[in-house]
Amino acid sequence: MKTASKSKSKKSAAQSKAAKFVYFFGNAKAEGNAKMKELLGGKGANLAEMTSIGIPVPAGFTITTETCDLFYRNGKKWPQGLEEQIRANMAKLEKAMGAKFGDRDNPLLVSVRSGAAASMPGMMDTVLNLGLSPEVVQGLIIKTENERFAWDAYRRFMQMFGDVVMEVDHDAFEHELEDVKRKRGVENDTDLTAADLKEVVTRYQAVIRKHTGEDFPTDAYEQLRKSINAVFNSWNNPRALRYRQLNEIFGLLGTAVNIQAMVFGNMGDTSGTGVCFTRNPSTGENKFYGEFLVNAQGEDVVAGIRTPMPLDQMSKTWPAIYKQLVAVRTKLENHYRDMQDIEFTIQEGKLYILQTRNGKRTAAAAVRIAVELVKEKRVSQDEALMRVDPRVLDQLLHPTFNPKQARTKIVKGLPASPGAATGRVVFNAEDAEAWTAKGEKVILVRIETSPEDIGGMFAAKGILMARGGMTSHAAVVARGMGKCCVAGAGEVVINYARKEFRVGSTVVKEGDWVSLDGSLGEVYQGKLETVDPELSGEFAKLMKWADGARKLKVRTNADTPADSKVARKFGAEGIGLCRTEHMFFEGDRIIAVREMILSDDLAGREKALAKLLPMQRGDFEGIFEAMNGLPVTIRFLDPPLHEFLPHEDENQKEMAAVLGVSLEKVRQKVEALHEFNPMLGHRGCRLAISYPEIAKMQARAVMEAACNVKKKGVKVFPEIMIPLVGMKKEFEILKQDIIEVVEQVFREKGQKIPYMVGTMIEIPRAAIIADKIAEGAEFFSFGTNDLTQMTLGFSRDDAGSFLGAYVEKGIFEKDPFQSLDQEGVGYLVQLGVQNGRKTRPDLKVGICGEHGGDPASVEFCHRVGMNYVSCSPFRVPIARLAAAQASVREKKAKKK
Repeated sequence: MKTASKSKSKKSAAQSKAAKFVYFFGNAKAEGNAKMKELLGGKGANLAEMTSIGIPVPAGFTITTETCDLFYRNGKKWPQGLEEQIRANMAKLEKAMGAKFGDRDNPLLVSVRSGAAASMPGMMDTVLNLGLSPEVVQGLIIKTENERFAWDAYRRFMQMFGDVVMEVDHDAFEHELEDVKRKRGVENDTDLTAADLKEVVTRYQAVIRKHTGEDFPTDAYEQLRKSINAVFNSWNNPRALRYRQLNEIFGLLGTAVNIQAMVFGNMGDTSGTGVCFTRNPSTGENKFYGEFLVNAQGEDVVAGIRTPMPLDQMSKTWPAIYKQLVAVRTKLENHYRDMQDIEFTIQEGKLYILQTRNGKRTAAAAVRIAVELVKEKRVSQDEALMRVDPRVLDQLLHPTFNPKQARTKIVKGLPASPGAATGRVVFNAEDAEAWTAKGEKVILVRIETSPEDIGGMFAAKGILMARGGMTSHAAVVARGMGKCCVAGAGEVVINYARKEFRVGSTVVKEGDWVSLDGSLGEVYQGKLETVDPELSGEFAKLMKWADGARKLKVRTNADTPADSKVARKFGAEGIGLCRTEHMFFEGDRIIAVREMILSDDLAGREKALAKLLPMQRGDFEGIFEAMNGLPVTIRFLDPPLHEFLPHEDENQKEMAAVLGVSLEKVRQKVEALHEFNPMLGHRGCRLAISYPEIAKMQARAVMEAACNVKKKGVKVFPEIMIPLVGMKKEFEILKQDIIEVVEQVFREKGQKIPYMVGTMIEIPRAAIIADKIAEGAEFFSFGTNDLTQMTLGFSRDDAGSFLGAYVEKGIFEKDPFQSLDQEGVGYLVQLGVQNGRKTRPDLKVGICGEHGGDPASVEFCHRVGMNYVSCSPFRVPIARLAAAQASVREKKAKKK
């Protein structure tokens, strides 16, 4: 056994030696390309690609994502051969740049950046200016003849390395920097002299010794090794894990590490840095958009430390460089055929491109860009459909502020992420999450956000920042989340200790209501009324293409005419689930329902049900009229009867008085109906088996309504759905009862209407014997909410207490009540579809749980051959696009 183990170990070591861990790019040549994102990460793949097409990119090399995976597998140790490959590629980099890493006289400085296959802006770590030491600083001063620049570069490096690698709190450095600025009487970092910055470095060295007990490392390769490890470690830091969870990023090996020659935007007034987008990421307008800072490094823009200037200003500040940047914009967008997010640095008048990637964008921008790229003949309609994440359409389907109402503006900042949000003010991410968990709507107010605030940003309805620009961390993340964000509101003075902010004489405290307009960049006092969005233009065009591409129909879950009208406006092609029990709770109806429940005999129940009949009939008439010409699936009574009874003493007394019965009788009935596990109890079709008069009343209400609206010229297609069927005999008995009532209504009305009787498949046994149930059922609708809880043995109401841990630990990729568990529950769904169609080849099959609006679940429904999905009204466009994308993927797979 030991020999075999040693042999295996030697073989593994040999494989590691032979593996290629590092890929070089520089001098217009690269070992990688844009198609290698899985291996080189998005940043590394695009650096290689830009190098190959002649974009001015500083040379460098990329350590692969596979190496990150090996790092973790090896107990956070480098695989054999990695160090040798790094040194060999550093030698190539030295040759390309004409400088030497760690050398005093001709120093080469590098950046160390993360870069996963999926874009994760700000979630992992970066170190800039690596390779500096007190000795190298002296050489840099001689080489550049710019003492201030050299000390500024070193203090920046010490702060980043100290924070990222040595885990010294960022605020400890900021405190020292602010103290020096205060003593010198200056406001900006750029106002500090070389002597001032040298003092800052001395203070930073003391901070590091105090917090770590170590001196700041001076050996360049030690700095490099520790920085690479820090970037690898940042793959699994809390904010990166949370970002991947929130954005459903799964299955990646890890992050690549990009080591690249430094270029400097902080060498004076001929240098600068910026971020730009080839189109406006908020609106999608085909207009060059971005920001820049003079005499600054990249983190100054991204972190929002200084408020930058709009890109248009560069045409006046540096017209020649601006012209070069415009040419790069055109070249990159033509090459990638998508809107690009570009980082650039200008070093003493020379332009360098440090990164390009497909830019994060709002839902409105995503739709507009996709449609306009088709108009420009850069992409096909199928490609355009794949460019829009269905989940982000949710951003387009929610209210904005009513423009007619009066509003009191507190302050105006930058419109960093569009939309409208109203909430109560909180000042930190933890409070945002805690208040939201209690059901509060909150606005997160910060001086500037950091990646650690990701959880609070997700929880908040909107974000207000005193600093930062349109391309700051908060702006980019907010746009990706669809969150309203106002940035750069410089008049906002925040006092975290007192939990308040001031704008002039106006004071806003924690818990006060404010409203944000992210499209205008304005902040208002109090709660503002909202209006529903209008969907047209590019959105309508994209949805038309989606409807032409998809095979799945999309219906809605709606219980009222109002919901039905909203869903139809969003493109619903019928109702896949109308829950009749919701109608029982309206107005005085609950009195008749309770009267029925308290009745001791059939005559009493029928008397109470006769009161409910016209109410149900009227409901169905309204829904049929709203869905004129489209099918409507009506689920008969599903919940247990105890849900219609009060459980508090005061309410029980009220019920007894209204119905004219004793309080004791009410209490006895509540006690009699009590169940230890009501979800598995006397509900669904079991109620109709025990009390067939309930189902008969509902059948009569449906068909009388259908006949009545038909007389008005409404085309009606009712589908009666029996819930919770697990046995063939259950279905047969109830179907026969329904048919008898329906035929009687037809005789009374003197007309006939085509209708169907089917069932919900929500019990595992029903999926297993679906071939037998399909002998009588004309359609199946999978109720995946109940099917999930019965298959997994999870209570939907109680699983929230532990499902979060299951997702965090990778037991589930997603909450199975939000996205279908395709391996387990999905197997039963597929089995049910196949078995049902063995008996009835033309069996209509759909899904009506909440999964009907989840894009991954919609794709699964397409794969198993369903006819339709059904979801809540506001998720109908999401399902339409997801269904189209499923068809496009299937078409591409067949071509391969």
